[in-house]
Amino acid sequence: MTPARGDHEARREDVSEAVWRVLSSRGFEGLTLRAVAAEMGASTGLLTHYFPNKRALVAHALDVLDRRSQQRPRRTAPADGSPPPPAGLPRLRAALLDILPLDGAGTAGNRIWVGSWDVALADPELAAAHAARYGRARALLAESVAAAQRLGELSDGVDAGQLAAGAQAFALGLVVQALFAPAEFPPERQVALLDAYLAGLPGAAAGQG
Repeated sequence: MTPARGDHEARREDVSEAVWRVLSSRGFEGLTLRAVAAEMGASTGLLTHYFPNKRALVAHALDVLDRRSQQRPRRTAPADGSPPPPAGLPRLRAALLDILPLDGAGTAGNRIWVGSWDVALADPELAAAHAARYGRARALLAESVAAAQRLGELSDGVDAGQLAAGAQAFALGLVVQALFAPAEFPPERQVALLDAYLAGLPGAAAGQG
């Protein structure tokens, strides 16, 4: 008898939760069908119904990671009902702070993301999917940059997409440094470095005056 759609979706969600737990404890290096099955207390045979091979499992894990990242509490969309930061530079700053490993959850998520880079780079399709995710993130940053330019907080003499790409690159570079040298890049230093970066953007000083 074919399982009802609701049962299938519930089981797939169970699988996704198990994948996340394995990622959290072992990273992508430890992500195997056997490890996920053991986490669920199930057989690997059950998992092959969802993932015929390791690549399919990895692709799903990247989707789970992306979804978890989007669902975690954000400064740009506070879960407590408080208003988001004003459009423009404040919202751009909040979005970049959301990227950084400033607390336990942010550090854990970023460790998994960085661990996924090697896996994704080894497969053109997974690499393209990763590139698309970062592209969507840049587009959101560009919206805040464009708003800051309209408000006179940043110079409109530089393309918003170009500034957004630079901001994303700065934040991701800071993520890597903070993960490898947390004692040298504690949260307060990360925030200070980000604020110094934003203050150096074209027109930022004039916009704050």
